Amino acid sequence: MSQLRKEITAGYFNRIATDYLPGHLGMRITSVADRRVEAEMPITPRLLAPNRYLHAGSVVALADTACGCATVAHLPVGAESFTTIEIKSNHLGTLREGSVTCVATAQHLGRTTQVWDAEVSDGDSGRRLALFRCTQMILWPQPGE
Repeated sequence: MSQLRKEITAGYFNRIATDYLPGHLGMRITSVADRRVEAEMPITPRLLAPNRYLHAGSVVALADTACGCATVAHLPVGAESFTTIEIKSNHLGTLREGSVTCVATAQHLGRTTQVWDAEVSDGDSGRRLALFRCTQMILWPQPGE
């Protein structure tokens, strides 16, 4: 059974992400709680598509990062890591400036898989911009390793 690992905090994720995609895109985890992770990302020109609207890939990257951090924070005892096996997103709106926020919530916390939903919103108005769902496969140490 997966439960929140109390030693995993928002600060932990923000420290380790600095040199990776989340850090380069300006993502920040703002809250880690039982069955929930929150994140935010300021909109900068590098996150926009050539049409000067927020690139769908930027939105997916934020949602996937929030769900990935949520999975790590809820790994079953003894699990080694995880990998994403499916993602889906529905985009309902876009932005050109400001910030976006994301709330990831657990739908299933099993021993071999986890399913997370995320909602991405306008950081100022709260208007919903995207719905996201991912399935994560839990990775266990292999015998003899």
